[in-house]
Amino acid sequence: MSIATVNPASGETLKTYEALGEEETERRLQLAQATFRTYRTTAFAERARLMNKAAALLDGDQEEIARVMTTEMGKPVKQARAEAAKCAKAMRWYAEHAEELLADERPADADVKDSGASHALVRYRPLGPVLAVMPWNFPLWQVVRFAAPALMAGNVGLLKHASNVPQTALYLEDLFHRAGFTEGCFQTLLIGSGAVDDILRDERVKAATLTGSEPAGRAVASTAGEMIKKTVLELGGSDPFIVMPSADVDRAAEVAVTARVQNNGQSCIAAKRFIVHTDVYDAFAERFVAGMRALRVGDPMREDTEVGPLSSERGRADLEELVDDARRGGAAVLCGGERPGGPGWYYPPTVLAGITREMRIHREEAFGPVATLYRATDLDEAVLIANDSLFGLSSNVWTEDETEVDRFVRDLEAGGVYVNGMTASHPALPFGGVKRSGYGRELSGHGIREFCNITTVWHGA
Repeated sequence: MSIATVNPASGETLKTYEALGEEETERRLQLAQATFRTYRTTAFAERARLMNKAAALLDGDQEEIARVMTTEMGKPVKQARAEAAKCAKAMRWYAEHAEELLADERPADADVKDSGASHALVRYRPLGPVLAVMPWNFPLWQVVRFAAPALMAGNVGLLKHASNVPQTALYLEDLFHRAGFTEGCFQTLLIGSGAVDDILRDERVKAATLTGSEPAGRAVASTAGEMIKKTVLELGGSDPFIVMPSADVDRAAEVAVTARVQNNGQSCIAAKRFIVHTDVYDAFAERFVAGMRALRVGDPMREDTEVGPLSSERGRADLEELVDDARRGGAAVLCGGERPGGPGWYYPPTVLAGITREMRIHREEAFGPVATLYRATDLDEAVLIANDSLFGLSSNVWTEDETEVDRFVRDLEAGGVYVNGMTASHPALPFGGVKRSGYGRELSGHGIREFCNITTVWHGA
């Protein structure tokens, strides 16, 4: 089992790590349990002080950790810096708002009088150690959007990060420790995926959150269900990007390019299926394809690079298989579609048209810079195509017609509807999906309450 930093721009293995043994894993579980007993009683003001300190340290480390992320998984370094800045912002947001979000809720005394109570309230209490199984594509952000609310709620965290981003995983543990959090508040477990099941079955671990693939989600949810433990799952996405005749087509096409290739196209919430009304289809397709073709692909450490390599050789091969299957099925390749020569796991921005339901790319998530174009005759057909997916993470709609907006918000099967813009996560807004995109929510007040014991407190008359 390999835990290693392998530079996807070159294929070179830079650092390798030994997985934790049973003895060290047990020590860390004991530490998490012991730390929770005391950390859970700390005041919100103290937690906020520590979280703000972590944010300040992250700001100072921005360039260093950005280069680590780029080296480990290949995102353009400018995007890596932005990811680090976003994490610091989320830390500060939860430091400021956690106490308010978890304040006692008190129903009117008259509403509980018939229960025999003089008054009652609802209190949010932390659960305990929470296991976070996290992916490589946003190696800092995916963790922080769990860790900041969990720690502010009084929980402690155990991180099982993707095995190809060990330096980022270790950095996170060190960051929280340097900020002054007790050692057991946040621990990185350098373990393989095969060790997750035993840790999740451990009675000291009270809940789990996973961002990743559908198979990984099924495995964690299955074990957690057997053990009757709370889980939050954020899985795949194949988000629709719908363009209607009233839209600003030039702006929609420009944003569509960014929405598709953000993070080298390796994002669950990247727009992947572009569903365009027939009245503006040709104009959108021309501008979109031109924009995809013009993207600068290259060394992710260069400031002018817009698309770097995919994270792994296997990831590129999987993407190629989807494109080749579509091509064999009759899809038109409007740009890209061919692996470049040279080192590294690069794949060009690609646009496919003429997609049918029989093609794998219609059903499966394309995790890389490959877009599919669909033509819709009206709003009803656009919704039908958009919902013809096993996934339901987010969606994008472009229209100036408020009646159409209302219809899309009502009818699209997704955890979010972004109007005249691209999907992005924000600390103040809940994030998550439906169908096979998972369940539960991260971020906002909804996210911080996911791992709380929602406790009824009743006082007799």
